[in-house]
Amino acid sequence: MVITVFRSRLRPEGEKEYYEWAPRMSALAKTMPGYISHKVFVSEDGERLTLVEFADDAAQENWRMNEVHVGAQKKGRKDFYTEYKLQICKVERESSFKA
Repeated sequence: MVITVFRSRLRPEGEKEYYEWAPRMSALAKTMPGYISHKVFVSEDGERLTLVEFADDAAQENWRMNEVHVGAQKKGRKDFYTEYKLQICKVERESSFKA
């Protein structure tokens, strides 16, 4: 499994439009082969954390290179984000518990 860790901060003037784009990107991600899940968390100081799980490197790379997603990335740098940090991580070990 491959995890995309995307930490970001939004420009106040771009938030409204960002929240129009975000559901479209979420829906698109769910259609990608190898997509497993994603979740978004927002901290009290406004930093956003998005975690996206893909089955393997090829699935993550297909998402990264998707034409619509590439356009959204460019728009994000131009209009939505004051900063971001992207990390691609491989899961080395996993365990879980469910009561």
